[in-house]
Amino acid sequence: MKNKITKNWGLKIASFLCAAGLWLVVTNINDPVVSFRVSDVPVTIRNANLITDKGQVYEVLDGTDMIDVVTISAPRSIIDTLDKSNVVAVADVKDLTSVDTIPIKLSINKYNDKLDGIKGNIDSVRLSVEEKQTRSLPLRPSTIGEVRDGYMIGDVTADQNLLRISGPQSVISQVSKAQAEVDISGFNSNIDTDADIRLYGEDGKEIKAANIEKSISKVRVNVKILQLKEVPVRCAANGTVADGYQYTGVIDYTVNTIQIAGKSQVLEHINAIEIPEGIVDLTGAAENVVVPVDLNDYLPEGVVLADEDFNGQIEITAHVEQETQRSVRVPVNDIVFTGLPEEYEAVITEPENECSIMLVGLSSNLETVTAADVTALIDLESWMADEGMAELAEGSYWIPVNAILSKDTVRQRDRAEVRVHIIAKN
Repeated sequence: MKNKITKNWGLKIASFLCAAGLWLVVTNINDPVVSFRVSDVPVTIRNANLITDKGQVYEVLDGTDMIDVVTISAPRSIIDTLDKSNVVAVADVKDLTSVDTIPIKLSINKYNDKLDGIKGNIDSVRLSVEEKQTRSLPLRPSTIGEVRDGYMIGDVTADQNLLRISGPQSVISQVSKAQAEVDISGFNSNIDTDADIRLYGEDGKEIKAANIEKSISKVRVNVKILQLKEVPVRCAANGTVADGYQYTGVIDYTVNTIQIAGKSQVLEHINAIEIPEGIVDLTGAAENVVVPVDLNDYLPEGVVLADEDFNGQIEITAHVEQETQRSVRVPVNDIVFTGLPEEYEAVITEPENECSIMLVGLSSNLETVTAADVTALIDLESWMADEGMAELAEGSYWIPVNAILSKDTVRQRDRAEVRVHIIAKN
């Protein structure tokens, strides 16, 4: 019996090997090893706190936290049960290398021990690791676009004025301003809205780095839209100029009209910017009076200057000129007597033909005065009172002639006198 078992060992071993090989062939024919590809497999980064706890931040470079293609090799029976959701890709910061790369470990969440192989087209996540910086910036609301014609932007305010940002030092150091922008295109009424906060560099370009953290991402912005109106500047001069001078009535402004802005219900009642009396004082003036004025001081409440290039500073010039004189000759026959008693008559004996009346005023006004503009008058009652005469008596007297002028821009300078012969009627 023993001989039967131990006899022909070589043949028995060869038979076993043939049987095993045949079994393997049959198995592979029924469940062969095949490959399966999935695309866009995200890589989970674990233990990122090992970076952030040191006051650092990281950024994944070149999209290496996404594997374009993962190839899995396994028996068909296993492959048939798998899809993309079964693929697990992990990069553990504990394995971070000195060149800031983390090897990617690939696996599947079932039958992992039955895989022939699993491999991605990239094998590591590349990071940029640097110090974390935190800054506070003033938050400025701003506008883009143009309001409707006839309107302008007034105050632009936000309900918060400070923003805190943090991120990689190389990025944060490039940020020069934070703005909350509101599009005002075509508006003619106030705007109150939430606006996104945008960051800009010194070159005016927006910085859109995803690894910047903001304390807030939106802010409430209020934009006042004001109506425009153009109005003149007006001013009245007062005071008495020096003797021998006159105020011409002419006032010049370095800016005659200005554009103002405000609510429509306010502007409809404003037709001019009035400079109050007393600002331009001519008292004792012997030359033009020039007064600097800040129009902002005289704008009605709720009204502002619309031109941002005009600060409201103007000069007002009230023109003062020296008086000149000119004589006007009035025929003596045109001189009128008042207060002459009925029992008397009066005859002018000197001068014989014309009486010269001296007028004074601005040369431009005097040039237009003719004898027709002058009424020559002899008031006997006033003359008698000045002379202390109770009753008029016959005789020859020098009596003043008063000029009544149709134009109040000139006046009589000195009294003219004529000789009057008073005669009692028969």
